[in-house]
Amino acid sequence: MRALIIGGTGFIGQHLANHLNNPIIAGRSLKKIRNRSPGYEARQWDPTQSLDPGFFDGVDGVFHLAGESIFKGRWNTAKKERIRNSRVESTRRLVDGIGRSAVKPRILVCSSAVGIYGDRGDEPLTESSRPGDDFLARVCRDWEQEALRAQEFGVRVALIRTAVVLGRNGGALAQMLPPFKLGLGGRLGSGNQYMPWIHIEDLCRIMLLSMKNEQLSGPVNAVAPNPVTNRAFTRALAQALHRPALFPVPGFLLKMVLGE
Repeated sequence: MRALIIGGTGFIGQHLANHLNNPIIAGRSLKKIRNRSPGYEARQWDPTQSLDPGFFDGVDGVFHLAGESIFKGRWNTAKKERIRNSRVESTRRLVDGIGRSAVKPRILVCSSAVGIYGDRGDEPLTESSRPGDDFLARVCRDWEQEALRAQEFGVRVALIRTAVVLGRNGGALAQMLPPFKLGLGGRLGSGNQYMPWIHIEDLCRIMLLSMKNEQLSGPVNAVAPNPVTNRAFTRALAQALHRPALFPVPGFLLKMVLGE
């Protein structure tokens, strides 16, 4: 089974490509793909444009991982619009392209996020739990609905509700490490909010299983078995780095800097 990865030059996409046999990498910039993922076939992907007629040629499965980073930049109106459009609108165009294509993939594995549930405290959440109603929850809900339209064209759809992805060379951990290494790390706000997480290798295995197992469809919670609070995670990270965690970031300051 040959796979095409949309968003294959990102942290998750690059790791996933290493687990696949000769994948195709699709993105906005062919030059960027060839620099970051040399040796792979590259295809143009512009989420604002209709797909080329041959975009799915030779493709059995599609991993749709593209999306504006939620960790970088202040959440003003323009940022939130990019977060939404890069997920919801790009998935709509992708599925529209599948519908028009004479050659269709057998499986669409589409990223989503555990943000679909909103902040529910210590309530146990499963794939059948109702969505939340904050901004990210609404984005994830609409994102998944667009992906599920591919079922109308005979394509199996798996929705990977991803937690915070941890790994050595990127992802959320790359944003967290600098202040902790300097001994300036600390909890965010009260630290009582839960922080579901998953290691990049486990996430890749879940995505591969979703592609290969024809009985698997719909939402999949991609999380480690035991979620922790931000306070507990902060303490564990500081201990692993042999650094203190003495500088909590007040909630009002987070909102001032990040917007939401």
